[in-house]
Amino acid sequence: MAGELAFFEIGVEDTERARAFYEGLFDRWRFEPGPSGGFVIGAPNVRGGMHGGDRGASPYVFFRVSDMEAALTRVRELGGTVEEMDIEGDADSQARFGRFKLCRDDQGSSFGLHQPPDDPR
Repeated sequence: MAGELAFFEIGVEDTERARAFYEGLFDRWRFEPGPSGGFVIGAPNVRGGMHGGDRGASPYVFFRVSDMEAALTRVRELGGTVEEMDIEGDADSQARFGRFKLCRDDQGSSFGLHQPPDDPR
């Protein structure tokens, strides 16, 4: 498993308002329409995403893995948990963005895993 930072996700109440805020704060961030009315964020060193309807959420960081199923098995073997919430999206979203899973370590801290698509566009 690679483990480098692969993706971040910001949950906000209103994505357009948040877009204006973060564009004003970070002049090098670029926003493109993303799944479910959110945005894909092009930041200088790592890609990100933004989704709406999640007021006051903490950002999530996702670490890159090459085999999602093996990584999820290892999380469980080490005493962590895998959130049951499905953030995989439809087949088109998976083909464009890859697979994502939210997890907790053996002390309850949240993190995510990201398996990039086989053929990035």
